[in-house]
Amino acid sequence: MTSKKQVLWLQVCGLAMVQGAITLSWVIYNFYLPKLLVQFGFPQSLAISLLILENALAVFMEPLMGSLSDNNQRWFASRFPFITIGVLLSSALFIAIPCVVTFVPPTTVLKYILPVLVVAWALAMTVFRSPVLSLLGRYAMPKSLPMAASVLTLIGGTIGSFRITANNLLLSFGPVITFAFGSFVLLTSATILRFIHPPEIVSDEPVDRHRAASPPPVSFQALGLIFILGGSFAWGYRLLLDGVGKFLKVQLNSDNIQLQMVLFGMTVAIAALPAGLIAKKIGNRNAMVGSLGVAILLMLLLPVFGANIAILAPLAIAISFVLNGTIPFALEMVPSHRGGLGVGMYFGGVGLAMSIFGSVFAKPQAITPEFAAVIGAIAFLIAFVCILYSRLTVDG
Repeated sequence: MTSKKQVLWLQVCGLAMVQGAITLSWVIYNFYLPKLLVQFGFPQSLAISLLILENALAVFMEPLMGSLSDNNQRWFASRFPFITIGVLLSSALFIAIPCVVTFVPPTTVLKYILPVLVVAWALAMTVFRSPVLSLLGRYAMPKSLPMAASVLTLIGGTIGSFRITANNLLLSFGPVITFAFGSFVLLTSATILRFIHPPEIVSDEPVDRHRAASPPPVSFQALGLIFILGGSFAWGYRLLLDGVGKFLKVQLNSDNIQLQMVLFGMTVAIAALPAGLIAKKIGNRNAMVGSLGVAILLMLLLPVFGANIAILAPLAIAISFVLNGTIPFALEMVPSHRGGLGVGMYFGGVGLAMSIFGSVFAKPQAITPEFAAVIGAIAFLIAFVCILYSRLTVDG
């Protein structure tokens, strides 16, 4: 990357397509998994157990795959072997899931193919997610990472925000066509990214043979902060969405809050664009610390004032700053040659948080909105302390 070019926007847009495909795959998977399990003779509750298992496995797989891709990048100047293998496996297993349910008789022996298949698909996704998202560090200079990440946040957030209202659309196509579409989008987006990825982008700095032989070590303290940030923010964001939804139901006296939740999600997604620009000017960690402080305050005010626009709008914007800054935070906390490990540690923390969350709250509908708001604020406080501590002690 030349010093004049802060962001390779074409490549960033290609990466955003892959991020969107990953989000779309998980939206389809989470929607259909309980239905496919029941159709194949399993209890619907098995879906929760499988998701807990998948998240628990991600705790180890995400950092491992990210680290292995770092080694591949150093030795062969490319992460794409991991990305290609992971995408091909994920796409093949993804389309195989509905095909097994549709065309294989659920006999006593054959029915256990399905749980094995869905766990294998989730593991295949971990093979390439951290390696591919760590490419953001090759497509943007360190200071411009939040600005580049905003495109990924916008695309991923937009697709994710429509997951509630897309139920009827997903049902109308049926599982085979829907999963095939998700598989096609993932393959296509990864192919486009591989095509536009410049081969000369290997390092953000001029080649130094001595440094190449002895690269700077990674800080275990920094990895721990990334991991804790991923877990605490994921826990807090999950509780935030749950709490906001329940406060809206009480306030509107209706279970039909799909439009309001879509608007909240879209606000988070769209606000990422100005958030990225501001974070570039004031520093990513400064932006995250300030936004987390605002988010904590607003979460604590939710039980007092309710889910009105004066609370929800600034809350969505504050969360956007933090969400948009997570991957840049992971990348700036580790040496440039360990970006895959940094991103993998973040997703490993997310996996642990979601695994614990699913184990503790097997029935999330039983969570009161006040409890969700307070515990979510505490989770954000942990993330706040992590980032503040990193500013004081870790040279990211």
